[in-house]
Amino acid sequence: MSFSVTKEMMAFAVATAQEAGEAIMEIYNTNFDVRSKDDDSPVTEADEKGETLIRTRLENAYPEIPFIGEESHAAGHKPAVDGGLFWLVDALDGTKEFINKRGEFTVNIALIDAGVPVFGVVHAPAKKRTFWGGRSHGAFAANGGDEPCEITTRTPRPDGLVVVTSRSHRSGEDEYLKQFTIKETVITGSSLKFCLIAAGEADLYPRMGPTSEWDTAAGHAVLLAAGGQMTQFDGSPFVYGKDDIRNPHFIARGQTN
Repeated sequence: MSFSVTKEMMAFAVATAQEAGEAIMEIYNTNFDVRSKDDDSPVTEADEKGETLIRTRLENAYPEIPFIGEESHAAGHKPAVDGGLFWLVDALDGTKEFINKRGEFTVNIALIDAGVPVFGVVHAPAKKRTFWGGRSHGAFAANGGDEPCEITTRTPRPDGLVVVTSRSHRSGEDEYLKQFTIKETVITGSSLKFCLIAAGEADLYPRMGPTSEWDTAAGHAVLLAAGGQMTQFDGSPFVYGKDDIRNPHFIARGQTN
């Protein structure tokens, strides 16, 4: 039997992401140091402080659910999930955007069940936007202190697609997109790309560059809850909890015609 995400669990995860966002913004507004990890990717105190806060909150509230986070995974914390239930977290997705003071970074918290993201929250603290969604609950967004509103994907407009793409990581996407009529290309960082599609503000996000599971899981969950989909380029399902944490190339999209 698949796991049932409750409204209480969703609310707790949203509040946790927003709390982590406040801690991250305190560091964002200082002259913080930047270090390199073993894979040469950048890391800051905000990545580590944010993940520690989230991990503490989730493990205290749900001690039976394993936790996988980018920083703890890099440090060797790799619990066996065996196709079951686990949290998958990137406390600071878009570290390069954070370092360059662009504001296009997010806090990502996802819940995975049998390889599928069944709930996710994406919080963009600098933009004061939060997106979340779960299986059987729908998807929602809140801007600043506004009341949350339900969001859904859209069918593409006849005059062309709005495509979202990365500023920091581009590979063969431009060649792939030649087959479509493109009305507009929106460049943004982190998992905000999934959320723009989920909110009906964009239509397509192809990704051929490198990503890891924690980069995509929360945004994928929001997109699914809003009526969208994400697959590998050959149409096969996109699965989490693999032995290799790296993702295959993928296409995220809203509703199809």
